[in-house]
Amino acid sequence: MSFKPPIRTLMGPGPSDVYPQVSAALARPTIGHLDPAFVELMDEIKSLLQFAFQTKNELTLPISAPGSAGMEASFVNLIEPGDKVIVCQNGVFGGRMQENVTRLGAQAIMVMDDWGTAVSIDKVQEAVKAHPDACAIAFVHAETSTGVRSDAQALCALAQQHNMLSIVDTVTGLAGIEVAVDDWGADAVYSGTQKCLSCVPGISPITFSSRAQQIIANRKTPVQSWFLDMNLVMGYWGAGVKRAYHHTAPVNAMYALHESLLILKDQGLEASWLKHKNNHLALRAGLEALGLTLVVAEQDRLPQLNAVSVPEGVDEAQVRNKLLSEYNLEIGAGLGQLAGKVWRIGLMGCASKADNVRLCLHALESALAAQGHSIEAGAAISAANAAYASQVN
Repeated sequence: MSFKPPIRTLMGPGPSDVYPQVSAALARPTIGHLDPAFVELMDEIKSLLQFAFQTKNELTLPISAPGSAGMEASFVNLIEPGDKVIVCQNGVFGGRMQENVTRLGAQAIMVMDDWGTAVSIDKVQEAVKAHPDACAIAFVHAETSTGVRSDAQALCALAQQHNMLSIVDTVTGLAGIEVAVDDWGADAVYSGTQKCLSCVPGISPITFSSRAQQIIANRKTPVQSWFLDMNLVMGYWGAGVKRAYHHTAPVNAMYALHESLLILKDQGLEASWLKHKNNHLALRAGLEALGLTLVVAEQDRLPQLNAVSVPEGVDEAQVRNKLLSEYNLEIGAGLGQLAGKVWRIGLMGCASKADNVRLCLHALESALAAQGHSIEAGAAISAANAAYASQVN
């Protein structure tokens, strides 16, 4: 029998809800991945990704695989055996960066910060001073496991100052908060389509600086991954070249990405960032009215991903299950050190809207009350409504 998925409201850490226009784009007729019409579309996608990343980098493209492949592409192209890389970890995905470095036969110099806190610039400076021969600083700009935003501009500047590359994970950041690749001077930045772009999962937008591109072109050893070797991929995605077959691109998924990027451009980057911020502030007000607290300090919070502490005596899994079964609403559990301790509530892309904020608060109120949590009925939505009323768009 054909699979018919339930209709959910996705307010977890990803994937997010998909724009109806994006879903419709998937159903358009499939054409060949070297068809002249598709080649034109590829050029448009590259231009729109440059807009989203705020970059003029020629080596900007969507990798035909999820954000984890964007991470791997950054490391396998820029790092060689024996290299030393300063890796910042303040959540799950810094640990995955370490895995990539180690598997390449390179050395990871770890800079560790508590989960729920931003990467410490001072600690990174100490690591740079202790390891001036490191070739790169790698960090997560928007840590999906904790809802933390780190200072990408300062970290990229530090890397530039010491002639090191910067490798930046902004899978949850792109379109939700400012990502300014050229202004930062970042060298490799990757994201994912299933977060604030509100596209289907399975594609990883990525961009490399001209400096990074030169390093890739002049490696001493072959790129470990054939599929992710940018020297080969650019024969297919490169500008001003006759497109050579490298792999069969997911044609219909590229239609979807193009549509989501058009929506972002029509909306405007600043408007997208403001939308995520305003809905976050309303959600925060409602959560506080429920007696709940956010894990991350205000100045370091991602507006699009909210880590909420589970109150003492509350079964966090039971709350999530009730939301899913009774409200068709998905929120996320904690990962790693935060497993069982937090909920992760996403406000990403088209899921970032007032109706969803109110739905989530109403559902949480019901679920918490069912477990005996003391709550003033209706207070959460009233607080959210007051927050919306006070906002200036």
